Amino acid sequence: MGVNICNTNKKIGFIGAGKMASAIMGGVIKSGFASSQNIFAFDVNQKALDIAKTNFNINTLTSINDLVKSVDVVLIATKPFVIDDVLAELKDITGSKLVISILAGVLTKKIESVLNEARVVRVMPNTPAFVKEGMCAICKGSKAQSEDVDFVESMLKNIGKTVRVDESKIDIVTAISGSGPAFYYYIIDLMACAGEKLGLDYETCLMLSAQTALGSAKMMLENGQSPDELITAVTTPGGCTAVGNDVLRNSDIEAILDKTIKDTMEKAKALG
Repeated sequence: MGVNICNTNKKIGFIGAGKMASAIMGGVIKSGFASSQNIFAFDVNQKALDIAKTNFNINTLTSINDLVKSVDVVLIATKPFVIDDVLAELKDITGSKLVISILAGVLTKKIESVLNEARVVRVMPNTPAFVKEGMCAICKGSKAQSEDVDFVESMLKNIGKTVRVDESKIDIVTAISGSGPAFYYYIIDLMACAGEKLGLDYETCLMLSAQTALGSAKMMLENGQSPDELITAVTTPGGCTAVGNDVLRNSDIEAILDKTIKDTMEKAKALG
């Protein structure tokens, strides 16, 4: 269920109308956090803009300049490699508006160095936002106020869950939740493939594996129990699960996952 606090009919402008931007648009409109009349978008890709218009009945504009003049909040959702061009267009027209960036590898200080007065908040979302199960980490820029972060958090809770982190930790966030969906897909697939090798068809195995991952995650988030407590609850001493637990604990899975997260973090750090 979405939340609807902190929004005083602010007009929100999206620079970029791709998949992640559309996920956010859909979440805020369907939850009632913002009306479609208060959502504006610009994208150099006219097809993406037309799709957003069709899906959400938002306002579409033909330039960044027109968009910024029309809104209270600017959300940058372009590809990271075009950020310099975007900032050049925003430089003289943004003023002290709240600017939200969802671009990977782009520090708040880079945006602030060009948009001197802007209140910048950085967000690291992930792709499960497309099904309203996203994980968004929020970083406060040097000029952003606490109410700006409250607004961003309130908005993003309509596409999943949020945490607030210091930007110095954002590369760890990238490794765990930004890239993490790919790692979970890999593990889900491996479990399904293992079942297929034992004689059950892959489609059934994949459903068993994916739904079990979903249900297990939901129990962990909603029951307030630790991973160890949940493992104990499933495990009968000397039983089937205990055998599987022993295999995992005697393997190098911990070292593999440590390296996976560490190397991913290091790559994110290099990009940022």
